[in-house]
Amino acid sequence: MPLVNAKEMLTKAMEGKYAVGQFNINNLEWTKSILLTAQELKAPVILGVSEGAGKYMCGYKTVVGMVKGMIEELNITVPVALHLDHGSFEGAKACIRAGFSSIMFDGSHYPIEENIAMTKALVNACDVLDLSLEAEVGAIGGEEDGVIGSGECADPNECKQIADLGVTMLAAGIGNIHGKYPENWPGLSFETLEAVKATVGEIPLVLHGGTGIPADQIKKAISLGVAKINVNTECQLAFQEATRAYIEAGKDKEGKGFDPRKLLAPGAQAIRDMVKQKMEIFGCIGKAE
Repeated sequence: MPLVNAKEMLTKAMEGKYAVGQFNINNLEWTKSILLTAQELKAPVILGVSEGAGKYMCGYKTVVGMVKGMIEELNITVPVALHLDHGSFEGAKACIRAGFSSIMFDGSHYPIEENIAMTKALVNACDVLDLSLEAEVGAIGGEEDGVIGSGECADPNECKQIADLGVTMLAAGIGNIHGKYPENWPGLSFETLEAVKATVGEIPLVLHGGTGIPADQIKKAISLGVAKINVNTECQLAFQEATRAYIEAGKDKEGKGFDPRKLLAPGAQAIRDMVKQKMEIFGCIGKAE
């Protein structure tokens, strides 16, 4: 199955009151694990790529080639979108040229007028090429790949201005944070979420910072219009902990040095387990049948 844009899968998710998971990828093992799990569970999936991860994997064309090759070789039949995560304006244009099927332009750190102008330019390009486009209003807390946000809640009126441009989906800050959540985190602002949804209407909303948000809050957010949930830090932690355990157990000491296929296998399995757990919470299992 070829790469698809995210519009249809998110429309179905919003109507069905579940969410599609975006799981960020950083290498071959992560990508393979996520695709195999999505196929096993018959769930649509979005592969997120930050600009830093794209550079690490040799560039966006390399990422596109790897993902398309895996979809073919692994016989993946569920819908898969390849999505730029927190992209700059130039990064978004580069991913469009490289063959991504979905783009996020994060203009939340610009004044709203600049955010609108740059988002509008990308809406036109994505419409012509049949790509999905995500925009953001109200910075997400914490730091991800050099993108830093203070975690402020979005202004519903500004959200409407961006939504009215014709974007596919909207990420609105509702107190969510990238990375681990501090113990004194007050939780998601459902008041803000309800106000944003009432203002923007029938557009899928995106929840960034899916790592560490309690399941009950995730499910409530889905009931209020969230149709896409991003998970990155939890992938990193699962991979890290499983790899460290493998090394500390001394299983690499065979006198031949590290075999990357053995070294990375526990981390890959840990990601599969984590993705399955998240998809159960999001309610998207079986939605690609």
